[in-house]
Amino acid sequence: MKVLFVCTGNTCRSVMAEAIFNSISETEDIKAYSAGVSPIPGSIASSHAAELVVNNLNQNISSRKAVQLTEEMLKETDLILTMTEYIRDVINFKYPAYSHKVYALNQYVGEKGDIIDPYGGSVDVYKKTYKDLENKIFLLFKKIKGDRGYRLTISFLINMEV
Repeated sequence: MKVLFVCTGNTCRSVMAEAIFNSISETEDIKAYSAGVSPIPGSIASSHAAELVVNNLNQNISSRKAVQLTEEMLKETDLILTMTEYIRDVINFKYPAYSHKVYALNQYVGEKGDIIDPYGGSVDVYKKTYKDLENKIFLLFKKIKGDRGYRLTISFLINMEV
């Protein structure tokens, strides 16, 4: 199963979501990727996002380049999760053939609202977004496990401080 997280620029929310998701997954059969609907060419993961990922997951994404969302990605992905309802709607408008697998992350896990974009904010703003993503991805794994029977590891969530 391939999961694609999509945000605006692919430098903050979606890259953090990808890293969190892949750190939880125990199997190669389920993997996350990320992209943006309008990344700035040549941009890389934001410094605060990279700092949180290295501090919490021991993964270095500081030189990860932003990826432009393509139709090929949508075609090859089983589940597309956007950070906002607006991004979901943009994708569904531009690529209606894939609307059956495009959801806002919060919508998919039964929550309301959007994942707040921390771009340009302080590290504290990024920490709130990171923690929100962590919580929503935990719910996502519960849903995937229930829907498809995949195993997950949640031990890293116990006693985790952001």
